[in-house]
Amino acid sequence: MAGGLLKWIVPWEFSWSFLMIFVAVAWLYAIGSRRLRVPVPRQVAFWAGMAMVYVSLHTYLDYFFEHEFFMHRIQQVLLHHLAPLLLVASYPGTVLRAGAPLSWRVRLRRASRSVACRVLAAILLNPAFVTLSFVALILVWLIPDMQTLAMLDWRIYRFMNWSMVLSGLAYWWLVLDHRPKPPGRMTPGIRVLSPALTMTPQIIAGAIVTFSKSDLYPIFEICGRAFTMNVLTGQLIGGVIMWVPAAIIESIGGLLAMRQWLRLSRTGRLPKRPPPVRRISRPSVPLPPSR
Repeated sequence: MAGGLLKWIVPWEFSWSFLMIFVAVAWLYAIGSRRLRVPVPRQVAFWAGMAMVYVSLHTYLDYFFEHEFFMHRIQQVLLHHLAPLLLVASYPGTVLRAGAPLSWRVRLRRASRSVACRVLAAILLNPAFVTLSFVALILVWLIPDMQTLAMLDWRIYRFMNWSMVLSGLAYWWLVLDHRPKPPGRMTPGIRVLSPALTMTPQIIAGAIVTFSKSDLYPIFEICGRAFTMNVLTGQLIGGVIMWVPAAIIESIGGLLAMRQWLRLSRTGRLPKRPPPVRRISRPSVPLPPSR
């Protein structure tokens, strides 16, 4: 039994870079959570998100993600939607900073104040850019030719997975920001509305895949499918996964943004609009009669 369990833990394709980044983030959070009082729900959300990332990228399940379309869609929903949502909802920034040595924190603060970092952040964290990237990456990697390239070249495959994780983190970081604007980059109302807008293209794409009567991704047949099931049945399941679970996750994200909006309103942190300027009309003075 132990040997069978070990098979699922051992990665299908080992990656030193992923392992070092994963261990470093986990180590910083573990040290930071000892120095700060982190609520249990936030810790559970963080470690659940980290576990999803690890299972999706560095276990034997990666074999099934590469050899079955609907399994691949499960992987992408985890990497692009659920895991980033959980990680950002745990608000790990202060905990990770607390886990870092003092010299690292000083250097990071200095670097964040530099002109180059501010310009880079203004571009990469621009709400329009982040939102469009979040939606575009869903659609681009669904193009059959792009899917074929990703499955044939391990470098493109890893880039695809990393792009999904990073775009998901950036998007949910903007949507779940607990600060008003400014310093937040989105207004609370736009944060609530944004998931409803971003889920629409994915629902349409999922419906197209679900109701398609032809094999859109023959690359999985060429590489060898992991399960002996009808091609169109697997494609239908993959389309439904894109359609329903992803939309539910984004709806939950919108509700969490609504919660933050209500909290800001309750604590009086929303910017107040200046009162309208009332123009006082002067009474007209009658002109003297002309002689």
